[in-house]
Amino acid sequence: MNQTIPKLTLKDFATDQEVRWCPGCGDYAILKTIQKVMPELNKPKENQVFISGIGCSSRFPYYMNTFGFHTIHGRAPAIATGVKLANPELDVWVITGDGDGFSIGGNHMMHVIRRNVDLQILVFNNEIYGLTKGQYSPTSQTGTLSPSSPLGSIDSPLSPCLIALGSGGTFIARSIDTEAKHLAEIVRKSSVHKGASFVEILQNCPIYNDGVFEQVKNKKVAPDFRAEVTHGDAITFGKDREKGISLNRDSLTLEVLPVDGNEGKLLIHDEHNKVQAQLLASMKGPDFPVAVGVLYREKKASFIEDMQKHVNVSRREKGSLKSLLESGHTWEVD
Repeated sequence: MNQTIPKLTLKDFATDQEVRWCPGCGDYAILKTIQKVMPELNKPKENQVFISGIGCSSRFPYYMNTFGFHTIHGRAPAIATGVKLANPELDVWVITGDGDGFSIGGNHMMHVIRRNVDLQILVFNNEIYGLTKGQYSPTSQTGTLSPSSPLGSIDSPLSPCLIALGSGGTFIARSIDTEAKHLAEIVRKSSVHKGASFVEILQNCPIYNDGVFEQVKNKKVAPDFRAEVTHGDAITFGKDREKGISLNRDSLTLEVLPVDGNEGKLLIHDEHNKVQAQLLASMKGPDFPVAVGVLYREKKASFIEDMQKHVNVSRREKGSLKSLLESGHTWEVD
């Protein structure tokens, strides 16, 4: 029998907790978008679980009127895996940041993606440690001035999407905190993907890294600095979509060409092409726009599905857990 799901609204997913982020933080916009999208998924509210680690973004579970855990630094993917294994019927969302997810949590992030655990992973990337007062993070640009790099960071930043692709991710996407319509569409697509859905959200920190994504967010200049990719469409950008991305087949590198006169040379986005996704994930200014949208998608059995098959086989062959524990050389102690 199909379960009748009551009509829900944004208010059903908002809690009575005071939302405590700095004024102007991009987390507010992300929270509102997620609360708005949840009713549209047409899934039971009691099946939604939000799990976070440590950081500004990790306050998220307090503000979602669902089940959730605020866990420890970097370990949200591991705990989320346990929740999903314990009850595969749940929709499990991992909320993390660039520091929580890719510094202390890098190992957990890599393996949860590699295993293709059926989770929705949302990475709030503001390229800084906000909660601990502005130290540079794994995604901070070289030269970033911070309390931990007063002369400028000398580290090379990592790309969350490239890490996810390199880890064997089956759904890789990127969006922007204040682009509610775009972000909502990406979240909807991630929610129906079977396997690990990885979404990088470019998010502003107005206190410690204000304006780091200004070029892709400012509506006056953003058309020249971001390319919204859609499967099956030519990759173009600019105010009038007058510029496009092409693949130089001699050097196997991307290049920017005027659309006029080069229509046949423009790269057609194929979200099933991993090599192309790697090239798109690598694009950055000032020479290239930042690619947003679903960069890569692949159908593959999820870790949860495969594990359930193993459990069912074990139950048929070994019986119950009680009988298994009592089998072989056992004894009773009075």
